[in-house]
Amino acid sequence: MVRRLSIAAFVLALLALAAVGLTFWYVCPCERTPGGPLQFVEATAPVEDWGFANEVGLCQLEVQALVPWSVNLNCMSDQQKLYISCARCDGKFWSTIALRNDIGRIAVGDRAYPVRMRRVLDPLELDLAWRARAQKTGRGLDQPRATHWWSFELTSVRER
Repeated sequence: MVRRLSIAAFVLALLALAAVGLTFWYVCPCERTPGGPLQFVEATAPVEDWGFANEVGLCQLEVQALVPWSVNLNCMSDQQKLYISCARCDGKFWSTIALRNDIGRIAVGDRAYPVRMRRVLDPLELDLAWRARAQKTGRGLDQPRATHWWSFELTSVRER
């Protein structure tokens, strides 16, 4: 009898854990907790001027691994271009996927946009993205760009 209760308690605990996990998967990304597919209306028109990205806090990026994987990131615009960034990005799950599969979606405000991601390697363009980030967040304006800081330029694509 005790063994049956233990098995039942274990099964209930697994089901509860699965329910919580699935809830986070479809509700998040939340703060630093990643999530699954973005739950936003998808924009149909391509974007040529990403300036509106500076009007929102964080953006949510969805990359395509075996399953959709989304995270919250800094996003910023300069000269109509859209950049996302992260510190100590090397080896993070989303950035590793973005380097292998450059098609994703970015949620800015209440819309998701299909995008192509390109890691920025040119120091001058990295400095431009760093300044755009610093101006948007108010942090780092008086500091040089950190060497461990990565940025990706995102360009709008018509369809995935």
